[in-house]
Amino acid sequence: MSVQGFLILIALAIISYKAKALDLWGTFTAFILGYFILSLGGWLPFLALLLFLISGTLATKFKIKEKKKLGLVDEKCRSIRNVLGNGLAPLLFLAYEKFIGDDYGWAAVFASIATANADTLASEIGKVLGKHPRIILGFKKAKPGEEGAVSVQGEMAALFGAAMIAFVSTFITNLKLEMFLSILIGGFIGANVDSLIGATLEKKGITNNDSTNFLSTLIGGFIGLSLFLLFT
Repeated sequence: MSVQGFLILIALAIISYKAKALDLWGTFTAFILGYFILSLGGWLPFLALLLFLISGTLATKFKIKEKKKLGLVDEKCRSIRNVLGNGLAPLLFLAYEKFIGDDYGWAAVFASIATANADTLASEIGKVLGKHPRIILGFKKAKPGEEGAVSVQGEMAALFGAAMIAFVSTFITNLKLEMFLSILIGGFIGANVDSLIGATLEKKGITNNDSTNFLSTLIGGFIGLSLFLLFT
């Protein structure tokens, strides 16, 4: 890694901590994660994760007063578990991509990030803009922010969140359309897998929010990889 990259990581860590986006251990973990992402994958996957951090933070602050009135705001800073829940799968896929050296490895990396971004935007925007939320299994009426709840507005936000990362991914390959579609669909399905896990395992206490995020980003990455192989 270049000195410039290292200094950028330090600056981003300080900003994240000062802005209370991450607690101390979350900041340290994000710094280490960013270091390995930059070292193994370069700037594009790092920028995709940075875009996820920025868009997720903005989505969390979206209509924050209304969310507080509804009791839908977690006042705690994001911790090491939050960082690993969303960032560990992309790192594992990146290590795999370095081993195989093929574009389908990149599809897995970006699809896992797209899943995290799609899920975060769907959740944070759907809480306040979602009309008539339903549990993804059985479509029973749900409360805003309830595990496994989905809405049309939330699904649109998920599609937009996946598209953001899909756009970044096109710069890493000559197979731009195939990569874009793989990441877009993989991230969108991955976000809905998160809702499925929330409606089943998380409600039963088998998983929590962080482990649910890890499982969904892992599955979303494999979906993106499979779709890229199918499209090519």
